[in-house]
Amino acid sequence: MACRIGELVLGCRDPEVLARFWCEVLDFVVLDREGNEFFEIGPREGFGGPQPTIILSRRDEPEPGKTRLHIDVNPTDRDQEAELERLLALGARPADIGQTGEEQWHVLADPEGNEFCLLKARLNPV
Repeated sequence: MACRIGELVLGCRDPEVLARFWCEVLDFVVLDREGNEFFEIGPREGFGGPQPTIILSRRDEPEPGKTRLHIDVNPTDRDQEAELERLLALGARPADIGQTGEEQWHVLADPEGNEFCLLKARLNPV
């Protein structure tokens, strides 16, 4: 049997702010929390389904070097441009990592500057 990703862990300054942002982006809910230090968010059906959960853990100081993990998201019920507008309204902002402008994805940053990509392909939400 192979492994699968069960959860992604992201260190951040304000886990509550990022939990709200990513719950809106992904239609997730808060599954668990420990005060304002730790939030686990995921699909409404909880941990163990086809989608990994995301753990947002307080880190007062950024870790040295560039974050090696980023999240790619796919629109499920609208086209890429409509989803881009929604993400920007939620607090995402464009991020420049040297794109040429020919890419079929948008590079964005969440409210704490963590980069993520909005892909073009629409996925079935199930």
